[in-house]
Amino acid sequence: MAAVLCVGLTTLDVTQRVDEFPDPGQKVRSLGAVLSPGGPAANAARAVAALGGRSALLTSLGADALGEFVRASLDPVQVTAVAGMTPVSMVVVRDADGERTVVSRNALVPVTAPDLTDLLAAADVVLLDGHHEGLVIPVARRAKAAGLPVVLDAGSWKPVLDHLLPLVDVAACSAGFERSEAEVHSYGVPLVIRTHGAKPVTWSRNGSAGELPVPAVEVKDTNGAGDVWHGAYAYALASGADPVAAIGFASEAAAVRVGAVGDWVEELARWQDSRSGSTSC
Repeated sequence: MAAVLCVGLTTLDVTQRVDEFPDPGQKVRSLGAVLSPGGPAANAARAVAALGGRSALLTSLGADALGEFVRASLDPVQVTAVAGMTPVSMVVVRDADGERTVVSRNALVPVTAPDLTDLLAAADVVLLDGHHEGLVIPVARRAKAAGLPVVLDAGSWKPVLDHLLPLVDVAACSAGFERSEAEVHSYGVPLVIRTHGAKPVTWSRNGSAGELPVPAVEVKDTNGAGDVWHGAYAYALASGADPVAAIGFASEAAAVRVGAVGDWVEELARWQDSRSGSTSC
């Protein structure tokens, strides 16, 4: 079974669905509200589990009711949580096109990595989101030394990336990532990928470059779509896929996410089951 260790941010997401985003000072009635785990690393870990992989998450959670709720909701992901806080993200999704807006406090409490021996021994691929410097840097160093592929979810530039990028094998960047492909390669990253929403995903490696189209889908909810893309990509690598070919699988999984309202984890698991009757990618 393909095994992925996801390291980084976990949040409690409070998601409300609305007809239109409110203007300043305006109150609107939501179409529905959901409490769920969120954050790049946690969403990626949930995607890996839904696709049939062995999913582990190294993160930080508060020793409080919020943290307990999030931990319980992440099952069957194997969660290792160091003491910290449980950030809360307020997410508003526009019903007509799935566009979302997010207000989040993210991770503010410094954390220290636990013993990583068992977590890394059980992993085929490591996926990092750049949050929790005290976790991602030690994991990246140990993974690099052990020869484990290291994938970075590069959503936005963070100071820690100056130290993290030289340890990364694949940097999968969002459209809005503030560094060019050439700049990312200059840190020694062999493969740089950039997603562009509904436009083709671009990639560059060893002087070669290309692009791969993404599936056309009716967009219902974009929240966490990039996280699912990264989780699916890491799962494909852990399953033995070529690093460029894995892009297509990740884009298909992300399309399932943006086309789902409600329990996207269940939708993703059904999609994977329907593809071949197995968990292979």
